[in-house]
Amino acid sequence: MTSGGPVCRNIRTLHNFEPPARDDEVRAAALQYVRKISGTAKPSQANEAAFARAVDEIAHVTRHLLDDLVTAAPPKDREVEAAKARARAAERYAR
Repeated sequence: MTSGGPVCRNIRTLHNFEPPARDDEVRAAALQYVRKISGTAKPSQANEAAFARAVDEIAHVTRHLLDDLVTAAPPKDREVEAAKARARAAERYAR
């Protein structure tokens, strides 16, 4: 972890939502993860293939993880959770 905070602050929870996480959301989370651990948002030409392969593989494994996880909790509503997040952000940035 860096600075005592979350490693990837921009990666959102994708498990247990209705409707389920879309492939583009899974891929976006994988991209954020690879950017964070590689320390770059855009790899050099020499590293572009490795970067892309890592994003693909992490997205693939993430999809399997999400498909395999089980919970007794009812699924969260995406719109309700998004509204809560917007309210928290508004409060945080109003300070």
